[in-house]
Amino acid sequence: MFGNRAAFRYAKALLSAAQEQDVAQEIYNDMVLISESIDASPALDNILQNAVIKGAAKKEVLTLGFPSLNELSVKLIELLDGNKRLPLMSHVAKRFMEAYDVSQGKITAQVTTAVEMTPDLEAQILAKIKALTNKTVSLEKIIDPSVVGGFVLRIDDQQYDASITNQLNQLERVLTLQ
Repeated sequence: MFGNRAAFRYAKALLSAAQEQDVAQEIYNDMVLISESIDASPALDNILQNAVIKGAAKKEVLTLGFPSLNELSVKLIELLDGNKRLPLMSHVAKRFMEAYDVSQGKITAQVTTAVEMTPDLEAQILAKIKALTNKTVSLEKIIDPSVVGGFVLRIDDQQYDASITNQLNQLERVLTLQ
């Protein structure tokens, strides 16, 4: 992903400064607002990504569009503008939210299933993840019919694939080796 490493560095520095000033929750709220607004507005994203539009105009769009931002969030926008990195704003906001959640002992797990999970199954999965990680877990549910049945669970960089598709692929590999 373009600029992901740089976005992570900006987010990490922002989190450090926010914790130092004891405004991390406020900055988190700002980053949620910015991220959701950019995701919901293709026009805003196009402005930030457009190389023809000057950085000062992009900065003005952000500061006027979000007048109630914390001073530290405004400084982030100014820093990104000064370094010609305003197109990374959405990525920085998302990386900040992830880093903040980690600092608060929260993780996000992705569960991919072929059909909608039942509330009982969802509760069981959440309980199992919480027992394994000792962290507060939020579940991102993805429906992908290619899974056929079962589920694929991703927590950070670990993946547990209990899908029917995976089991069929393993069976095919075993049978083709004989």
